[in-house]
Amino acid sequence: MVAHLLAVSLVVAFINLGFWQLGRWQDRKLNNQVLAARLAEEPLPLAQLLESAGPDFPSLDYRRAKTEGQFQPDHELLVRSQVQAGVAGFHVVTPLLLAEGSAILVNRGWVPLTMDTVPSPAAPPRGVVSVSGWLRMGEGRASPGAIPDSDDMVTRIEVALLEDRLPWDLLPLYLVAEGGALDRLPTPLARPDLDDEGPHLAYAVQWFAFTIIGVVGYFFLLRRAIKHPRRMPSPA
Repeated sequence: MVAHLLAVSLVVAFINLGFWQLGRWQDRKLNNQVLAARLAEEPLPLAQLLESAGPDFPSLDYRRAKTEGQFQPDHELLVRSQVQAGVAGFHVVTPLLLAEGSAILVNRGWVPLTMDTVPSPAAPPRGVVSVSGWLRMGEGRASPGAIPDSDDMVTRIEVALLEDRLPWDLLPLYLVAEGGALDRLPTPLARPDLDDEGPHLAYAVQWFAFTIIGVVGYFFLLRRAIKHPRRMPSPA
């Protein structure tokens, strides 16, 4: 009896895990569709997007925005360990000072790693400039040792941790600039690939396959047990 209950429990667990992965797959597909729709929209003024979102900043993730301000190259940052077309390099992140006095970090693109030294990133244009791109939330809080003690290099764009280094109030998201010439530095970043649906469908198929294997295997073991029952020893 215990063996039967264990077998049934495993089958139920495998089926539930399979449907759970199917649910995650559907969620991933829906999320990709939402983000793709946001990237397909025309850019809206940043101030308008911020006003409509209120405190719900995650709702602005991947929305296209445009704004004006002045780049502050003296506070430029490099994000290390960024690979483009198989070449190691950095992302160049420059604060853009807005008219109202706050600032937003702008990922201006990629520059290559020159030997074992940090390359001098291409200088941003001076004066008031117009910038458009897509908004992103911070890339997750790093562990205490993940960001080196450097004023000009970080391992990820985490606004909450970078704000202490800068003399302005930072918006809690950053802008990935689009446009620009591909033959100039920094090289503009390509739009994110939203066709990747993750491994969830494959995992679901595996769990359902385990279910079928378990049911078939248990059926043969049960049939064998019925055909060849164990004989109880006769009393002495």
